Amino acid sequence: MAETYLRYHDGVETPAPDEAETIDAIIASMTRESETTAKRYGHAVRASHAKISGVVTGELQVPDDLPRELKQGLFARGGTYPVIVRFAQGPGERLKDSVSTHRGMAIKVLGVAGEKLQGHGAQTQDFVLATGPVFPNPDAKGFLGSMKQLEAGTKAPEALKAAVSWTARAADTIVKAVTGESSPLLDFFGHAPLHPLAEPYYSQAALRYGDHIAKIAAFPTGAKQVALAGEDLHPGEDPDAFRHAVAAYFTGDAAMFEIRVQLCTNLDDMPVEDASKRWDEAASPYRTVARLVLPAQDSQSEARTRYADDVLSFRPAHSLAAHRPLGSLMRARLKTYQALSSFRHGRNQTPETEPTAIEQVPA
Repeated sequence: MAETYLRYHDGVETPAPDEAETIDAIIASMTRESETTAKRYGHAVRASHAKISGVVTGELQVPDDLPRELKQGLFARGGTYPVIVRFAQGPGERLKDSVSTHRGMAIKVLGVAGEKLQGHGAQTQDFVLATGPVFPNPDAKGFLGSMKQLEAGTKAPEALKAAVSWTARAADTIVKAVTGESSPLLDFFGHAPLHPLAEPYYSQAALRYGDHIAKIAAFPTGAKQVALAGEDLHPGEDPDAFRHAVAAYFTGDAAMFEIRVQLCTNLDDMPVEDASKRWDEAASPYRTVARLVLPAQDSQSEARTRYADDVLSFRPAHSLAAHRPLGSLMRARLKTYQALSSFRHGRNQTPETEPTAIEQVPA
C-alpha cells in the first residue's frame, strides 16, 4: 500500500516569484491589526486565536505497530509524550461568542528529539489546527486579500461582526443543503457554535510526513464528546459560551482525540500549493497514528490562562524537519507567526520561552 503514496522530494514546492513581498505585506497588515487591538485592550493579544476557550495538558500516545508508511517523524517509534493543548476562537480579538467564526486547536508535544527546523532549538513539536478541512484561500496572495479586509474590519462595531457571522452561517446552511458541503469562506466567518471538544480540527495545509506528504487532523473519539456533536451552544445568550462549555466538560471528564494523517498520492489531485483544495478521502482516507488523552482538570485557572496568553507560543515553525510545513500558505505562516509573536511578547515585555517540562504549565 505504501507504494501508492507520493514520496517527498524538494521539488514538491513551487514558490511564486513575488512570494517574499506578499508575505511581508501580510506581516505588515497583521501587525497593524495587532496595533489596533493592543491599543483597545491595553495589552497585545494574538493576531489570530486571541480568545482562549481552555488550555489543558495530557498525553500523546503513539503505538509501536503502525504500518511502515505511517511510521514517520514523531510517529516513527511508539511512546508517550506530554502535551499542552489550547482551544481558541479564530479572530485576533476578544469578542463575544455571538461572533462565531472558525476555531482552533493547537497541540504542543514536549520531549521530541530529532532534527528541527532552522531556528527552533527546543524539544517541541507544534501542530496548529483549525475547524474545516481546507483553508478559504489557496495561497499567500489570496490570504493577503482576505487579511486586508480583516484589518479594515477590526475597527468595526462588534454588533456588525456578529451580524456578519450570523449571515455567513445562514448562507452556509443553504450552500450545504444544495451542494452537500460547507463553503470554506462562509464557514470561516460563520462557523456553527458547536462544542469545541466535539468536532474535528485540521492542518488544512500540507506538511512533510517523513518520506511522504500529508495533512494532519484531530478527531474527537470520547463517548461523551461524540454525544455532544451537533449541539448548539447558543452564544447569543452567553458571551463566553465556548469557554464555559470547555470548563464544564473538563471539570469531571477526560477528552480523547485520534490524531490521523491523510497521505498524498499525487500533486495534481492533492496539491501542496493550494490549501483550499480538499484532498479526496476516498483516494486516501485519514488514518490514525496516535491517541490524544486529555484528563479532567481546571482548563482555565487565572494563572494558566495568563501563561497561555502571554508566554506560550504555538507555531508551525516549532517542528521537526520531518514535519516541515509545505506550500505557499504554510511558508507564509512560518514567517508571519514569528513576526507577530515577537510583536506580542515585545509589546507586553514578556520573554519568548518554550516549555521544557509539563510542570511549567500552571495548575
